[in-house]
Amino acid sequence: MHCPACKDTSLITSERAGIEVDYCPNCRGIWLDRGELDKIIERSATEALGPGAAHREQHAQPAHKQKRNLITELFDF
Repeated sequence: MHCPACKDTSLITSERAGIEVDYCPNCRGIWLDRGELDKIIERSATEALGPGAAHREQHAQPAHKQKRNLITELFDF
């Protein structure tokens, strides 16, 4: 499939955390198939509300260290 924005660049498919993501290596645009955004939202909410969520918020890492979460992991190309 070709990138909807670039028109002439083929999308690359990558699977991360069980979710298939199509992205353009040229413009770095990201496209999701039906239901994939729902999976991302559901897993992200599960991570945020998991055991010890309140404890993690109180002891958050300094701003210069970015916590790796599902969204960061999915879209780190």
